[in-house]
Amino acid sequence: MPTQFNPRIASMRPSATLAMSGRAKELKRQGAPVIALSAGEPDFGTPAPIAEAGIQAIREGFTRYTQNPGVPELREAICAKLQHDNGLSYTPGQILCSNGAKQSIAMTVAVLCAEGDEVLIPAPYWVSYPEMTRCAGAQPVIVPTGVDTNYRLTPEALEAAITERTRLLIMCSPSNPTGSVYSKAQLEALADTLRRHEQIFVVSDEIYEHVVYEAEHVAFASLPGMLDRTITVNGFSKCYAMTGWRLGYMAGPQEVVRQAAKLQGQFTSAPSSISQRAGIAALAMDMGPIRAMVAAFRERRDYALARLAAFRDCECPKPEGAFYLFPQVRPYYGRRAPSGRVIHDSQDLCFYLLEECHVALVPGAAFGDPDGIRISYAASMEDLRTALDRMEAGLNALE
Repeated sequence: MPTQFNPRIASMRPSATLAMSGRAKELKRQGAPVIALSAGEPDFGTPAPIAEAGIQAIREGFTRYTQNPGVPELREAICAKLQHDNGLSYTPGQILCSNGAKQSIAMTVAVLCAEGDEVLIPAPYWVSYPEMTRCAGAQPVIVPTGVDTNYRLTPEALEAAITERTRLLIMCSPSNPTGSVYSKAQLEALADTLRRHEQIFVVSDEIYEHVVYEAEHVAFASLPGMLDRTITVNGFSKCYAMTGWRLGYMAGPQEVVRQAAKLQGQFTSAPSSISQRAGIAALAMDMGPIRAMVAAFRERRDYALARLAAFRDCECPKPEGAFYLFPQVRPYYGRRAPSGRVIHDSQDLCFYLLEECHVALVPGAAFGDPDGIRISYAASMEDLRTALDRMEAGLNALE
């Protein structure tokens, strides 16, 4: 008799970013000179003060379970950060530290949504948002955006998508996968719409907060009337180059955080004690290394944008944050490679570029936009130059 699985889990799609990274690693093991521009993590090492704090925690024997929401010192430091950087006033009881921002988002969706609820997700979106929604028993409602708005949700599109079953809106600024950043005026316009619909909470994914260029990051919870309806999710992976440390947090209404803490207590308990000590050091350190990392990302972005602008039939809006480009590549669909491979969609294009040009990217279909591809420029300038050379040659070879 076939094994029966929970239909919510069985219907979930695997992460496309992890799948592409896995295929790229497999080809590398076989000897192919693959350059991966698919992973969503900085190529910089964790800054020394953070690493030293983790090492010191081990030396001191700080290696046991901590309080489920996180140690008080870390939650107090997060409160101070949110006040200083974002003008948000929280108490430690409104903070829950987790095993990465991803876990915080998933728990928020799980505790706020019931069967039949709807979650609004602007596309292009991070690949996990719809799957987290389905796992909670809710229905993802995808709201398309486009190049004309630099992939930003408009108040008109938001209003048109809202129904009596809408429970959550998931926002991400700076955005993965597009790098777009909402201005304060644009966020205020969205908040004006939400104020007419009191049943809707907002999950504001701000994990790329410090990776901004021309733009300024604005916390959604700082907008009038939004503090009590917003769950701010952030963490240490992107801005502090701490992806492997697995440390994130949520800040929001105390009852929402309390319910999420109850869920975390049954699933994973607190994040690593060592990572928490490192997180305290991250929030206390001088931001010089972070500014240097962002300056390097900006140089790479400018280089990659200039290269893409010279590609035939490739349109790419200018990202204002994060470390991704999201060019539109539909004109290449229907063309044929010298090997005979026909490019039908973004997945075909990405596998062609991986297997025949040895550049790993992620198809836009995974992010809810079948006309785009995601390019991560969290790679050395040397790798970026070589990868873009290969991409240009590969795309020009399509007929």
